[in-house]
Amino acid sequence: MYNLTVRTGSPMGAPRTPPKGTDDHRVHQTTPETRRPFHVMTKPIGPICNLDCAYCYYLEKEQLYPGTRSFRMNDALLESYIRQYIEANPGPEVHFAWQGGEPTLMGLDFFRRIVELQKKYLPAGWVCTNALQTNGTLLTTEWCTFLRENRFLVGISIDGPAHLHDIYRLDKGQRPTHAKVMRGLRLLQEHRVEYNVLCVVNRANSEHPLEVYHFFKESGVRWIQFIPAVERVGEKEVTDRSVRPEQWGRFLTTIFDEWVRNDIGRIYVQTFEEAIRSEAGIPGGLCVFQETCGDALALEHNGDLYSCDHFVLPEYLLGNIERTPLRELVTDPRQQAFGEAKRDSLPAYCRRCEVLSLCHGECPKNRFIETPDGEPGLNYLCAGYRRFFNHVRPYARRILDLLHAGRPASQLMAELQAQDEAKWRSAGRNDPCPCGSGKKYKRCCWDMRRGA
Repeated sequence: MYNLTVRTGSPMGAPRTPPKGTDDHRVHQTTPETRRPFHVMTKPIGPICNLDCAYCYYLEKEQLYPGTRSFRMNDALLESYIRQYIEANPGPEVHFAWQGGEPTLMGLDFFRRIVELQKKYLPAGWVCTNALQTNGTLLTTEWCTFLRENRFLVGISIDGPAHLHDIYRLDKGQRPTHAKVMRGLRLLQEHRVEYNVLCVVNRANSEHPLEVYHFFKESGVRWIQFIPAVERVGEKEVTDRSVRPEQWGRFLTTIFDEWVRNDIGRIYVQTFEEAIRSEAGIPGGLCVFQETCGDALALEHNGDLYSCDHFVLPEYLLGNIERTPLRELVTDPRQQAFGEAKRDSLPAYCRRCEVLSLCHGECPKNRFIETPDGEPGLNYLCAGYRRFFNHVRPYARRILDLLHAGRPASQLMAELQAQDEAKWRSAGRNDPCPCGSGKKYKRCCWDMRRGA
């Protein structure tokens, strides 16, 4: 299980409609100085899950609470959290995110209670949204009816077609899970639940970018998040499941070239939209590409609040919301320092980088290798991101030019298709093949394009 990132817009910035069911309100009591935007990833069942995904970093979090028999969030804490979270947020929209482990293990009544409490404490004129990250295996018609009626945004984890997904995403009996996950996806689609797919890009599926992308398209998926799997071993090494930097860059650029020619406005790929927004100077929705962090915290089942979901470690425990109000923990100087360290700890190599304004060093959890001149703190995925952002930049600028001129971004697809066709027409038999294979045209695509 990897981070759920709450979707904040539609392809090329179309707004998301606010949810229903928020007409029972209470007066908001937040003071102006505490009303700053922040986000909490809430884990009502802690690290407990019905699957045993090989790269999951949540399962080991049971070790933080030795002797704990139940990781279920109790009703009193749930009510306290919902009240505090609403009071501490600036509004007028309040976004809740529910994750695990596997949050559907809490049962549907727990989520009915969530909606009931949100209605109880939400101020007049405000709206509330909910996001749920799930592996999809426990979804039923009853679940999907509830999710649709209460306008939950669901993130469902799928790593591509079965032969790639089932390499690492197995159940407790080490059996494949793809068929059950796809059944869950179909239920979401049949009940018209708003959803996106979260795909963890690992050593295996990163070698098949177009197969993964086409699988999602053919499955009717319109919203995709690609998350790189990076598992550290020791100080500077990674597991053999982790995506290599060059694989990550090639995976993204290969899919981008397909998307920019065929799917602008049809398919939403979060990393692509973030790159275009960053090129326009618009703050993105992904914390990993922002200059500083610290506004995306993690709440465990017992009320413990941590600086970030990737830093659920004793040294990043801010406190417990049953003993210290959430709004005080969010504004704790330690949390501010945590967020600013992302910017302040960048090595000189990064500060000189031509794509710094797009990348900002990505997530601090991945900054564990050295720069070419030996300075510590370089992001493990740097080479991949640098390739991707440099590749995307000219296309992003053209999209922005089109939008500023009042034209649809999708016009770029026709422009690129015309350019590509011109390359094929002008290529000679002994020229490099326009497909980019590195072979001569006559030994590659000549027969397919022009006949023997």
